[in-house]
Amino acid sequence: MEHLGKTTWVIAEGYIPPGSTGDDKAFISHETACMLNTGDTPAQVEVTLFFSDRDPAGPYRMTIAPRRTLHMRFNDLTTPEAVPLGTDYASVIQSDVPIVVQHTRLDSRQAELAIMTTMAWPAG
Repeated sequence: MEHLGKTTWVIAEGYIPPGSTGDDKAFISHETACMLNTGDTPAQVEVTLFFSDRDPAGPYRMTIAPRRTLHMRFNDLTTPEAVPLGTDYASVIQSDVPIVVQHTRLDSRQAELAIMTTMAWPAG
C-alpha cells in the first residue's frame, strides 16, 4: 500500500494535566499522538515541542513500522527531557515518509473523565 498522509504535522494545543484520579495507566491524564504508517517502509519520526516561555525541546525520535500504528504518549517522552506536566506546549511532528496523525487528550483530574480528540494540522 502507498504511504498515505503528510510528512509534517502540527498540534498547536498541548497540555498534560498535572493530576489524575487513579494510578492505573489507563486512567492517568495524558496526551497522545496517534500516528499511522500505511506504507511498506518504516517511518522515521521526530517530534519537537514548543513552549511560550522557553526554547523548544527535542527532537524526540521514534520509528513506526510499515503498515502499523503507534500511539505515542507525550507523558512517556523522556529523552532528551521529560515533557512537563501542567505546561502549555505545541508540537511539530516530522516524518521521512507520509503518515497520518491524530491528537488525543485524557483529562482524569475529576471522577467524570474528559477525553477529546482531533486531527493534527497537515503542513507538508
